[in-house]
Amino acid sequence: MPLYRDEAIVLRTHKLGEADRIITLLTRENGRVRAVAKGVRRTTSKFGSRLEPFTHVEVQLAEGRNLDTITQAETHDAFAAELGADYERYTAGTAMLETAERLVTEEKQPATQQFLLLVGGLRAMVGGERRPGQVLDSYLLRSLSVAGYAPSFRACARCGLVPPDSGHHRWFNPSYGGMLCTTCRVPGSAGPAPETVTLLGALLAGDWPVVEAADPRHLKEASGLVAAFLAWHVERGLRSMAYVER
Repeated sequence: MPLYRDEAIVLRTHKLGEADRIITLLTRENGRVRAVAKGVRRTTSKFGSRLEPFTHVEVQLAEGRNLDTITQAETHDAFAAELGADYERYTAGTAMLETAERLVTEEKQPATQQFLLLVGGLRAMVGGERRPGQVLDSYLLRSLSVAGYAPSFRACARCGLVPPDSGHHRWFNPSYGGMLCTTCRVPGSAGPAPETVTLLGALLAGDWPVVEAADPRHLKEASGLVAAFLAWHVERGLRSMAYVER
């Protein structure tokens, strides 16, 4: 069987037979890959904890007819060990993994930007310099943008009108892709504070001085809008979001 190597983040695992597991990976070069790790549930397994969710690994795989088989795994970053010690960071990290899996839908299709975003997001999550909710919201907006669902926080998402000076439009609607001008407003649109709209743009751009200076009420309002935008574009909400502290 042909062999190939790739860098990957373990997204999810589930049991197969007596001792095996199916591992869902987001790889740098091959996108989403589902592969069998044989004997990984035995105490004598050579893989040990290398193939647990959150782990950043270098893997060698053998191509198979239906599923590939993992033949080697070397750890780059054991994010799980650090995230597991902090409930808030762990739940936010779990939402990141689920988002990556939901947005990268086609197997064996390159998704390098999504991979790099996830690795960077997990490093920021375990780094401790930024609050978990802010890291998660920034990651969600960026990953949605890479997937083709870039939100508009400046121009009207419907007609393209740009407000004068540094102002913002008044209304937000996830089904239309972001902010709407008064003319394009549709029923059910939210009316966030101008500071919240500025914060959303900073989260998308990675403008951390603006994010860190934000008022808690605007951070909370922004998180709600990000969650609504995500839920609309992935068609159904993430199960892990129910456990995230917002």
